[in-house]
Amino acid sequence: MSFRRASDLTAVVFDLDDTLAPSKSTMDPAMSAALARLLDHTQVCIISGGRFEQFGAQALDGFRASDEEMGRLHLMPTCGTRYYLWQQGDWRLQYAEDLTDDEKARTIAVLEQGARELGLWRDDTWGDIIEDRGSQITFSALGQQAPVAEKTAWDPDGAKKRALGAYASKRLPDLEVRGGGSTSIDVTRKGIDKAYGVGKLLEKLGCGIDNLLFIGDRLDEAGNDYPVYEMGVASVPVHGWPDTLAAVTAVCDWLDAGGGEFPVATLPPLVAR
Repeated sequence: MSFRRASDLTAVVFDLDDTLAPSKSTMDPAMSAALARLLDHTQVCIISGGRFEQFGAQALDGFRASDEEMGRLHLMPTCGTRYYLWQQGDWRLQYAEDLTDDEKARTIAVLEQGARELGLWRDDTWGDIIEDRGSQITFSALGQQAPVAEKTAWDPDGAKKRALGAYASKRLPDLEVRGGGSTSIDVTRKGIDKAYGVGKLLEKLGCGIDNLLFIGDRLDEAGNDYPVYEMGVASVPVHGWPDTLAAVTAVCDWLDAGGGEFPVATLPPLVAR
């Protein structure tokens, strides 16, 4: 672990769903308070496969922090294909890696056809199955608003997502197809994933990989947090927001103390390449 002083930690990067908040649900007030406390010390980035509007519904609506603290919060929806900063009292888009109309149309057709052929298409879902997020097309097998319990039970070993991902990758060789959340497949431009977004963050902050800490629930090889781990960022695997709350509290206590030995013993096992 490279952190020896508080100044060594430039930013903490978080996944959103099942890391800061339950899937498609609002962040708990205790988690909001911990995030605000962390912003008092360091830069914070939230990167997720969801749209910007999802960030608002899950994490930002009702979030309380000073303008100075908000200026240290970086938002990267759709796996980092969009980037927002708080400027002059509002969220301002910094860049967007949008798909063309042709790329979107081909992706939507392939995902629906593949889901039907593989027996994964359902008509009784909780919201849209395929969503155009501008810079990303997302397939959600049970719909965008499916209950957490239903999503968890749908594909426990990831076999269904792998099958659809392989089907789509073969037919969309010019695009990037990867697993998203527990029931979702994300399609973006080639080379666009959470590692891409974190690379943009490093450029913005002018720091190195060793100055970041990542916290996420999908650090397995099939998960959309894995590219961040693979690029070498020290990563904390969590299994829900209570784990994240405990990790953030430990980091904040460490920062309050001015550094010293990083609190590895109080965190879930860290992984780093």
